Amino acid sequence: MPPRNSGMIWSGLIRLSPDGSQTLQSQIRQAVVTAVLDRLVPVDQPLPSCRALAESLGVARGTVVLAFQELVDQGFLVSRERRGHFVNPDALTETPRTNGASRKPAKPKPTRDWSRHFAARPSRFGNIAKPENWQDYPYPFIYGQFDPSLFPTNAWRECSRMALGVREIHSWAADMVDRDDPLLIEQIHARLLPRRGIFCNPDEILVTLGAQNALYMLATLLIGRETRIALEDPGYPDARNMFASVARRVDAVPVDVDGMMPEAIPRGTDIVFTTPSHQCPTTVNLSISRRHALLEKAERDDFLVIEDDYDSQFLDPGAPLPALKSLDRSGRVIHVGSLSKTLAPGLRVGFIVADRALIDELRHLRRMMLRHPPANNQRAVALFLSLGHHDSLVRRLTRAAAERRAALADALEAHMPAAHAVMGSGGTAVWVEGPEGQPSDALAEVAQRKGVLIEPGAIFFAGGRRAPAFRLGLSSIATERIAPGIRLLAEAAAEVGAA
Repeated sequence: MPPRNSGMIWSGLIRLSPDGSQTLQSQIRQAVVTAVLDRLVPVDQPLPSCRALAESLGVARGTVVLAFQELVDQGFLVSRERRGHFVNPDALTETPRTNGASRKPAKPKPTRDWSRHFAARPSRFGNIAKPENWQDYPYPFIYGQFDPSLFPTNAWRECSRMALGVREIHSWAADMVDRDDPLLIEQIHARLLPRRGIFCNPDEILVTLGAQNALYMLATLLIGRETRIALEDPGYPDARNMFASVARRVDAVPVDVDGMMPEAIPRGTDIVFTTPSHQCPTTVNLSISRRHALLEKAERDDFLVIEDDYDSQFLDPGAPLPALKSLDRSGRVIHVGSLSKTLAPGLRVGFIVADRALIDELRHLRRMMLRHPPANNQRAVALFLSLGHHDSLVRRLTRAAAERRAALADALEAHMPAAHAVMGSGGTAVWVEGPEGQPSDALAEVAQRKGVLIEPGAIFFAGGRRAPAFRLGLSSIATERIAPGIRLLAEAAAEVGAA
């Protein structure tokens, strides 16, 4: 039998995957840490030599040397001259982990009725849903997800590496309390907002963990039980849920081809929420005449306007409509922006632009919630913007989105001529109105079995009424997959219609 420190034994404990997301060195370190914490390695026996382990694993000796050195630095191993590497006894001071076979059966815990403790029930609100493994589907018409083939991996890696430089770490590693990265504020102020016609002072900008975090903070600060809210119908479900969780009265304002109808906003409204750039979910643009009408009504009836600049990076470059905030002369428009649709939704970087007094109060609120968004991410995003990578990415994404919209229009005309597609000015989604009497939730269910994912329309309507409309996202599906995906969707529609 080989000795305990034999490389043969360890080759069974360490399973390397050359195609894994981790480096070989990281995989070796992870396996050794697991073995140490599971008490599989006696403290008085040396681990195999770096050469022996490298040979048994089929990797370079230097890979094992670096892995062992890192484990020594972390305190899992100790190096003893001329004897090798041993488990550091100090790493075993925690209670050892055991497998299920050696544990005593746990006593059943008493069941507590948590429902009587809840002050709110967020689980009862409907949300946009998609399978967790949506990327495994061949035809994911899912909105808001990024395409790995278009993500600027090398550029982002460069900025992340720069943010990890010694000087940069010194600038962001300290507790910033309630402040934001000054370079990121500078880039939002000088590079992003002027394109939307917004000119403000740096102290009128607050960094958030995406647009959703921004809306939640605004709901927390501005909305009470008796506050009256008005928002688009169909509209953004997450915003409706947030507002309805606080306010007693949330009114639905109809949307047509020119966007929200200002004249339908009820008197006595305190706050209006709108997505004027690309209305969620119909993708229509709020016309310039209605933008002015909305602001005039806001001034006349004395209500605030929360503008979610949804998908604005993909506006038609030929005739972009100005942001509501750029037309605001009374300081009642609160502008919410995000980099989720361009850079990546997982980074959670957004911002609020509003009067200084509101931003100051939001800053105090944010301090109680999370102090500030991760400063290292803020710096990496700031560098990404300052080096021009974001500008280049937006151009690439805009071209890809235009190409995919054209392919989708052709595919719908060829395979689903009875459906009416709302092709807004730019954007990464299309709203499709199917045949009356054919609910899109049934269509989505049948289509999913064929590998096609769509977003049924019911969730976007107040009351969640069943509707024949649905949304097709284009950000995460390759152009060549659009036509075959729509052909399968047409087959699914035929099956639902015949049922």
